[in-house]
Amino acid sequence: MRIVVTNCNTTQEMTEEIVRGARAAAGPGTTVLGLTPQWGPESAEGWLDSYLSAAAVMDALRTYEGPEYDAVVMAGFGEHGREGVRELVDVPVVDITEAAAHLACLLGRRYGVVTTLERSCGQIEDSLELSGVGRNCVAVIGTGLGVLELEDGERAEAAFLTAAERARDAGAEVLVLGCAGMTGLQRAAGEKLGVPVVDGVGAAVKLAESLVGLGLTTSRVGSYAEPLPKRRTWGRPPQG
Repeated sequence: MRIVVTNCNTTQEMTEEIVRGARAAAGPGTTVLGLTPQWGPESAEGWLDSYLSAAAVMDALRTYEGPEYDAVVMAGFGEHGREGVRELVDVPVVDITEAAAHLACLLGRRYGVVTTLERSCGQIEDSLELSGVGRNCVAVIGTGLGVLELEDGERAEAAFLTAAERARDAGAEVLVLGCAGMTGLQRAAGEKLGVPVVDGVGAAVKLAESLVGLGLTTSRVGSYAEPLPKRRTWGRPPQG
């Protein structure tokens, strides 16, 4: 089985970190390939970045020329584009946001999300509502760190723990890592906080493996029907 994991930004180092987390979660016989958009934001933080990232990720999958893959994992927490990708490709598409939230709902009645900047919280709340799991979320709390600041492991863990305590105090029985760049924090944070911590990258990989193993893929009836045949111009038209 081969899974393509798409980063939502152009930072290759983050793609490599996400892939490490995905491979750690993958079962025997699963190959994980990382895909970095060739254009777009260096980090996705806000509505403008998110919409730009969505188009860039779809373009990266549209022009992909690597080995055939069996599933796509979209590693952008709360980012846009998952519905478009489901129309675009003929394999299961699992977004880390809804994967983490659905698994969290299996572990407790209420969960909380700890993410990066406060400006991303509303976007994540909207994504959870669209996935049908927003009502179970008691809080989405920012750490105050930007995506690229997560590379400082000690600082990221300290900021996560502080924000996670607020989420737990708000009634969260399970915590969710609200950024793919936080992958790796779940074990230490879970031990210190005494609650389960779900990593969206690992959750999405395991769900993707399950869908492929069960022979299931995106329904083409209704919402995710194949795109209508028409001329589409990607990027800036060539200058004559």
